[in-house]
Amino acid sequence: MNIVYTLNNKFVPQVAAGLMSVMQNNKEAKDIHFYLIHTDITKSNISKLKKMVESFGRSVDFIKIDDLNSYIDFEFDTNGWNSIVLARLLIDKLLPSNIDRVLYLDGDTIVRGSLNELWKTKMDDKTLGMSIEPTIAKDRLKYLKLGNRPYYNAGVLLINLKRWKKIGASKMIFDFYKKYNGNLFANDQDAINGALKKEILTISPTYNFYNIFYQYNYNFFVRLLKPIKYIDKDVYQDAVNNPTIIHYLGEERPWRKGNTHKYRKDYKYYLSLTPWKDTPDEEGWNLYFFCWRIFNFFTKPFPGLRLRIINGLIPFVMKLRKRKINK
Repeated sequence: MNIVYTLNNKFVPQVAAGLMSVMQNNKEAKDIHFYLIHTDITKSNISKLKKMVESFGRSVDFIKIDDLNSYIDFEFDTNGWNSIVLARLLIDKLLPSNIDRVLYLDGDTIVRGSLNELWKTKMDDKTLGMSIEPTIAKDRLKYLKLGNRPYYNAGVLLINLKRWKKIGASKMIFDFYKKYNGNLFANDQDAINGALKKEILTISPTYNFYNIFYQYNYNFFVRLLKPIKYIDKDVYQDAVNNPTIIHYLGEERPWRKGNTHKYRKDYKYYLSLTPWKDTPDEEGWNLYFFCWRIFNFFTKPFPGLRLRIINGLIPFVMKLRKRKINK
């Protein structure tokens, strides 16, 4: 099993917790090899990560990218996300040539169960296995020219790397990105959806479970996606009852002080098993989370209104994040 993360040095504690969660819940897996694609992990952190992974009898390679711009022949704006996320588009160039399949996990994920079934998913003539993100605004779907195809979240990618290389997926994605002048709202995620829309296999949200799945219900998603058919209700319910991979999408993240994320204890538990167990929570979030809880309470009975407000606020939040990163 080949698992890829992209990160910078600031995100080492979160990725360490993710690595620990994979290893703790997949002890039966014959082989697990991690590839950590990074920009600036310190020697000390590399040493600790390596020791932690090897203590489970697993292996890890660190792949450093000194200049991401050298791989991309056009100007781009990641709109508040760290540019290291784009490195996942370069896996065909960065990973060993003999690898045929890869599982990419965002650094803000925690694995709560076995990955064996996901890893063995039959992909046939598809390049990517991804989970649908049903709450994307209709105008964005139209802008990306998706037609009657769903939009997918790129936080978890099961990648048929053999086919990725065969069809030239990296070039397809970058060409799409370039066509939009390197400025897409969700950068490479939008580009993946637009460029590879015929190449995506739908996987269960149990492998990419985030807060929308307990803030809205199944019937709302079905109505929202029409005429696109959503996943079967039993698949959805199994995911809600016992998700395999938690994706801490959005601002409510368990390493921020004052958060009440439903699965915050999972992150805290796996972090406690790593050398970064004493990492303090980020300060300055208490007021935000207080307002967030009030908002959720009053909008819970009105999912349509809630979603319209959220989609209206997201661009504003991203501008604030972008400003913070550029300071």
